[in-house]
Amino acid sequence: MATITDPVIESWYKDVENNLKFKVVAIDEDTDTIDVQYFSGEIGEFDKESWYASTFDYIEAPEDWSAPYGNLETDDLGYSDPDTHFKPDNADMNVSDMLDQTG
Repeated sequence: MATITDPVIESWYKDVENNLKFKVVAIDEDTDTIDVQYFSGEIGEFDKESWYASTFDYIEAPEDWSAPYGNLETDDLGYSDPDTHFKPDNADMNVSDMLDQTG
């Protein structure tokens, strides 16, 4: 079974034959290479011919996809909410300030 899915940057795949999960991190059109990072953290590279000759299948991102990156803080993943929400003072609110005045 050859791969029929195209490589997409930031998408996850599974090498069905070798049971390895990886994410495409770069595609170089000049050299026709696809750079990947395996779930273990290792970096690899495929040329387009070997990509389509392999047994790769698209998968959803693993639940703990950040495992290869070591000890990351939640802030590093972009999920944090600093819990500082701006609440406008209703007395200073003016509806015309919220409307698009460009048109």
